[in-house]
Amino acid sequence: MIKKNINKILREIPEYVQLVAISKTKSNEEILDAYNSGQISFGENKIQEMTKKFEDLPKNIDWHMVGHVQSNKIKYMAPFVNLIHGIDSFKALKIINKEGEKNNRLIKCLLQLKISNETSKFGLDAEGLKEIIFSDEYKSMNYVKIIGIMSMASNTSKNELIKNEFLYARKIFEEIKKFDEKFSVLSMGMSNDYKLAIDCGSNMIRVGSLIFGSRNY
Repeated sequence: MIKKNINKILREIPEYVQLVAISKTKSNEEILDAYNSGQISFGENKIQEMTKKFEDLPKNIDWHMVGHVQSNKIKYMAPFVNLIHGIDSFKALKIINKEGEKNNRLIKCLLQLKISNETSKFGLDAEGLKEIIFSDEYKSMNYVKIIGIMSMASNTSKNELIKNEFLYARKIFEEIKKFDEKFSVLSMGMSNDYKLAIDCGSNMIRVGSLIFGSRNY
């Protein structure tokens, strides 16, 4: 069923869109089912859980940290994480750079742009996001690279509101991309809104329940 679900999504999305399978709370067996069907990128929201899975599962898995990042736990994922999605502070960026240096590797990140008014959503406003990207301090960091933006739309059935939020994120993304050609990832869209996100310019989607079924807590 997992393989069938992945293939259905891949048939529906353009080739340039990267599918990140959100595997939080899922077993190693379920992740291996997805991996054996060709899925390489997996997203976790708890660093301890991701670290344990990294130890137990194939080493060519492309691990994404998609949850809110706790600064004191960055050191545990620094040796292997491929992309950190939800950076919303300079403090976290500085710690990632320091841990990248310790591990002698460049760690890629996305800054989280807040596009929804919901209090449960984290993120920077556009001004704060640009302030980080264009700062001399960030430009002097050698072990962290911001390669794009991640955004989460409002949890609503109002498609027009979601569309406007996604289009706003794309606008900010395009404004920054003019100055940095390596700024290439616009991560928007989850199980319930990924098609609309792609229509609005997303090139990376985060899908969990449509692949693995509802979450186990």
